[in-house]
Parts: sequence; C-alpha cells; structure tokens
Amino acid sequence: MELCGNRAAWQVVPDGVTSINLEHVGKRIEQAGYTIGIQNRLCWTFTGPCDLTLYPSGKLLIKSEDRQIAALVAEQHAFTWAHAEG
Repeated sequence: MELCGNRAAWQVVPDGVTSINLEHVGKRIEQAGYTIGIQNRLCWTFTGPCDLTLYPSGKLLIKSEDRQIAALVAEQHAFTWAHAEG
C-alpha cells in the first residue's frame, strides 16, 4: 500500500497480479458492501466506507484519509478480491 501525493488516497498493487476481470472483481467488492458507480473498460468506481477505483491491471485506488480503513481494504483486495474468478 502506497500513499498517493494528496495524502487522502492509497494505491494498492497486489503481488503477482498483472490483470483482472473487472466484472468478477467488481462483483466481489459489491458483495463486500460497496455500491458500484462508473463501469467501463478503463475502471470501475465504488462508494462505501471509502471510495474505490479499480483498474484492469488489478491496481486499486483507495480514497480515505484513515490509514487503518485503507489498510483493511488493501488487505481484502490483495488477498481476496484481486483473485476473484467467475
């Protein structure tokens, strides 16, 4: 998990993941209690305990000033969501 320049967002790039199926991972995030916003081939956005932007590369941008919440979301993404299959 890496802090982005504005100090209100964190970037997560899961190890060993070079691409994901946005639909499969997006549904897993939705099942975790997030609401899907934008859906296109470039990214999906979500709102919930924090705002998320998911990219086809598997990268997740977590918008939260709360490092603890961001760390929990990063862990979910790295170990569960990013590995979602149909």
